[in-house]
Amino acid sequence: MAVMIDPEKSSLFRAAPRLMQILRVLARHKFLGALRGKSHWPPPQEVRETFEELGLTFLKFGQVLAMRRDLLPDAYIDELEMLHDQLPALGIDAISATIEVELGAPLTKVFASFSETPLAAATIAQVHEATMPDGRHVAVKVQRPGLEAMIATDIAALTYLAALGESLFPRLRALDLPVLVREFANSLNRETDFQREARSILLFRAALMEVPDLWIPDVVAECSTATVLTMEFSAGERVDLYARLHPEAMPQVIKTLVRLMLQTIFEEGLFHADPHSGNVLVLPDGRLSLLDFGMTGELDEPMRDSLTLLLEAVVKGDARAATEAYLEMTSASEKVNRAALLLDIKAVLYEIHRSDLKNVSIGDAFDSLLRAGSRHGVHNPGEFFLLTRAFVILESMIRQLDPEHDYLGAFREEISRLTAQHFSLARIKDKTGKLAREMERLINDAPGDTRRVLRRFAEGNLGRLQAPAMEALGGRISRNLERLTGAIASAALVIGGAMLVIAPLAGLHHILGEIMIIVGIFGTLLVCIGALRRDRGRR
Repeated sequence: MAVMIDPEKSSLFRAAPRLMQILRVLARHKFLGALRGKSHWPPPQEVRETFEELGLTFLKFGQVLAMRRDLLPDAYIDELEMLHDQLPALGIDAISATIEVELGAPLTKVFASFSETPLAAATIAQVHEATMPDGRHVAVKVQRPGLEAMIATDIAALTYLAALGESLFPRLRALDLPVLVREFANSLNRETDFQREARSILLFRAALMEVPDLWIPDVVAECSTATVLTMEFSAGERVDLYARLHPEAMPQVIKTLVRLMLQTIFEEGLFHADPHSGNVLVLPDGRLSLLDFGMTGELDEPMRDSLTLLLEAVVKGDARAATEAYLEMTSASEKVNRAALLLDIKAVLYEIHRSDLKNVSIGDAFDSLLRAGSRHGVHNPGEFFLLTRAFVILESMIRQLDPEHDYLGAFREEISRLTAQHFSLARIKDKTGKLAREMERLINDAPGDTRRVLRRFAEGNLGRLQAPAMEALGGRISRNLERLTGAIASAALVIGGAMLVIAPLAGLHHILGEIMIIVGIFGTLLVCIGALRRDRGRR
């Protein structure tokens, strides 16, 4: 199922009845008066009740807004965080019909037993306990019928509301409402696509298979589709309930939670965006079981590298480095007031470093960065909001499990382990190999690409230039590109060698690093000597 909506292709006629209904509800709850300014905003409780009255899509939209502390005052955020994710359970007939259509067989043939009473009933789906014909104990997640049409209509209505609001009230453009609606549609698309969730489960299982105290239920692929997801059953107890009876086990539990969060972020670019107590169970043998991968985030490698630099800068209190790393993670434009942003980030880091370390929150630090960025023209990516939310939820759960636990100590320990792994010989060898392949491709492709581009110029408005002259120019540019790539390769060797030398590792890493530095410097000297000789030849 996909609920992605292209605003330009959305039918206003089809969305008009729902749009009018939404406007009536907003008017009844005094939302339209808010267009005159913040002093006319409805009370926070009435905002929450409005979202609850408008139904499923707006419940989810309210939950997304609850992450945007950079847009709304704390009182509204606190109220929106109370939006519940529970709905009345669907009858077994509707669930059975969905399963039979999706799996192409009667419910009684697919499952040996199927509990009519759901384990949970949320806005998107509900979960039932069942048994496979071969005896496997499973949990079956079934999506509510009719979601696609309802969500598509609501997203279209929200799109038109955002466009109308910006055209009538230009001050709303600062909120970038169309982008917010588009990111919300993307998040709904991810959450309602059970095939994507199944892939996420497999990725997390592969990434965390070496964590000894963790178990993630596997997907039963033959009984899973885009709207039905069947998984192994996790017969565990909620971690917050388990903590009351077994407080002595919490240090290891917290260590495992920190490890699974950081390892998936920095090693795989994945993270569980909703790690609350209801999604973390403790199995009878003491292992943790992680559930519900409908809301996950992904970070590409450049963003992960920038995140690493950002965390290091926050720990060191380096505001300038933190600002640069933060801007690398976002889509900064010329409108960003960098000087003012730097001052705000200095203030944030000052508050962090003057506080008791036990009270420092990574999630709150990220939240402060997001607020500072929004104030000064930065468009924060949706994944950064998800990541901030994930850290806030995780830290809140950890403090609930053991208020006296040194959370940052576990965080520092895991960061040190990942740093050592990041500077391992195998990792540097892999990165060097990738760099070498990219350089080889650049060297091979550059002369031909340059000549083709110059030939097109010669055939166009620059046609009065003679072809031989163009070819000569292409040759000179090609040679310059070759020298440039040689210089880049030499610099890469110097940088890679320096990384090995400073890495906190024992063995031959330091010797290899010194060799790489020497070779890199020697290569740089050769490039410089070649350039000087050519310059003398031309003179």
